[in-house]
Amino acid sequence: MKNRAVKKRIWSAWLVMSALLVGAAFEVPMVLGQVPYEAPPKPGEVPDTAVPPSAKPLDEEEAKRAEALLPLLEGKQEFWAMGEFVHLGPPAAPVLVKALKMPSPRIRYNAIETLLMLKEASVAPALVESAKDPNEIPRVREHALRVAVRLHPALVPPAIEAMAKDPNSSTRKTAAFEARYVRQKAVVPVLIGLISDEERFVSVTAINSLWMLTRHESEVHDWETSSKQDRVEWTQEWLDWWKEAQGTFELPEPRRPRKPH
Repeated sequence: MKNRAVKKRIWSAWLVMSALLVGAAFEVPMVLGQVPYEAPPKPGEVPDTAVPPSAKPLDEEEAKRAEALLPLLEGKQEFWAMGEFVHLGPPAAPVLVKALKMPSPRIRYNAIETLLMLKEASVAPALVESAKDPNEIPRVREHALRVAVRLHPALVPPAIEAMAKDPNSSTRKTAAFEARYVRQKAVVPVLIGLISDEERFVSVTAINSLWMLTRHESEVHDWETSSKQDRVEWTQEWLDWWKEAQGTFELPEPRRPRKPH
């Protein structure tokens, strides 16, 4: 078998050499190259088979179904339940608001996430109340604030003010961060108050939000290595500026992202 394979390779090599010699003898050009590449045809448009969310008010049967979905916002079926609410559409938002008072923090958190997907601005007041609630756990309060800011930012200054006074530093930082997306003068003094925060990362977040909102060119300070006393002194600079400017100051338009070249 081995000898047969060797003979086969020798025979193949001989045939190739013979072809080359014949081509050279008769001056036949031998062109070696690749077969031209042909791009595959572009795929056609795929039809959208998704079922759009409903915009009609829930009928009696749908309302009962939505109520039955609330306990399922926790557990193995939670993502399926959230999808069902999205399918029911914005008319199901009032049912989801009820979940904000249910005992399970997981249900409350997932209800807030689902309200974000529904993009129903009318639920913002309920989210603001959750964010203000000192008895709510920080994770739910912070998510309620984030979603409220995206649905109706004009309503959230009271929540930012309440969260800025919370003992939990993570909650204070979330208030300082989300304030940069709230184009309301009411958040400016709240952010100034956070400059002297005990936690440096809260202070740095607040000053960054202030710069983004007001574009006020304050004194250059080393915020990253600052002490509590440093930040107390620097707070006074901002208080002096705001005392003079608040009557006539208007928040500048947000900067638009640069278009790619």
